[in-house]
Amino acid sequence: MSSLPLESVPRALPTPAPAPPLSPVPSPDPGPARLPAVGRPVRWAVTLLPLALIAVWAAADWRTVRDGSARLAAADPWWLLAAVLCTCLGWVAAACVRQGAIPDRLPPGPLLASQFAAGAANHVLPASIGAHAVTLRFLQGRGIPLARATASLALYSLVRPIAKTMVLLVFVVAYPDLLHLGELVPDGRTMALVAGSVAAGFGAAALLVTTVRPLRRPALDCVRTALTDVRLLHRRPARIAALWGGAVATPLLQGSVIATVGFSLGLPLSWAQVVLALLLASTAVGAVPAPGGIGPVDAALVFTMVAFGAPVGIAAATVVGYRVLTVWIPLLPGALVLSALVHRRVL
Repeated sequence: MSSLPLESVPRALPTPAPAPPLSPVPSPDPGPARLPAVGRPVRWAVTLLPLALIAVWAAADWRTVRDGSARLAAADPWWLLAAVLCTCLGWVAAACVRQGAIPDRLPPGPLLASQFAAGAANHVLPASIGAHAVTLRFLQGRGIPLARATASLALYSLVRPIAKTMVLLVFVVAYPDLLHLGELVPDGRTMALVAGSVAAGFGAAALLVTTVRPLRRPALDCVRTALTDVRLLHRRPARIAALWGGAVATPLLQGSVIATVGFSLGLPLSWAQVVLALLLASTAVGAVPAPGGIGPVDAALVFTMVAFGAPVGIAAATVVGYRVLTVWIPLLPGALVLSALVHRRVL
C-alpha cells in the first residue's frame, strides 16, 4: 500500500453550481422614448411653415392676386385651358431634367410630386434655393449620397442656362426680323455691371474653396463626382434625352404659357415674339436673385413685349395673369404637397 496521505490523491473537481439568474435591473426612463414627443411638434412646425409663408405673402401682395384673378376671369377660357396644360407640362419637363441629371433611377410619381412642391418653395426663397433644397432632401431620402445629389443639382443648374442660350440662338437665327437690337440690348454700363457681378461671384466661390479648409474636401468630392456622373450620363441615350430635352422644352413651355395667357387677353403678338421676349428678358436680368424671377424678369418682359409692339396695358396684364396662373394658383396646392411629403418623411 502506498504511504501517501489520502488528501494527495487527485479528485474530480466539483461542478460549480449554476448561478442564479440575474434579476433585471430597472433601468431609468430611456431617452429615445421621449424623442417622438419632441420630434412631432418640430415635424408639424416644418409641415405648416410653407403654409404660413404663403399666407404672409398673399396678405402682402393681395392686390396683385385680386387684379390678376379678375383679368383672368374675363379672358378666353380655351386659351387659359391651353395655358394650364403648358404649365403642367412644365413640371413634367423639370422632373425629366432632374432624372437626366443623376444616374440613379428615381420613381416617377414621387419625383413629379417633389418638383410640384419645389415650385412652391422656389417662389419663397431667391435664386432657386428653395427648389434645390426640396430636391436635395428628396434625393437623400432615396438613399443617394450627398456628393452625388449635390453634383446632380450643379449639373441641373448648368444645363438649363446652356439649353436656354441654345434656344435663344436658334430663335435669333430663325427670326432675325423680330429683333430690335437698338432697343433691347443693354448699354455698356449695364453689361459691365453684370459681367462684374458674375466675375465677383465666381471669385468669391474660388476664394472660399481655397482658403477655408473644411470646404475644400467636399467641394473636390463634388467636382469629382460631377465629372464622373457627366461621363456616365452621356453614355445613356435615355438620360441624354431627359436631361437636354427637358432643359430645351422648359423655356419653350414657359413662353407658351405667357403666349396663351396673352392670346386670351388679346395680346397682338405671335408665339415666336412672346417666346423670344421671354428669352431676352430672362437672359438680361435672370441673374438677379429674386424669388422665382418675380419682379426683375416681369419688368423686363413687359418692356420687351412693348418693344415688339404690344400695348403697355395688355403686356402688363399678360405678365400679371401669367404669374397668377403659374405662381399663385399652384402655390397653395404645392405647399400642401410639400407639407405632405415632409410629414410622410419623403423629404
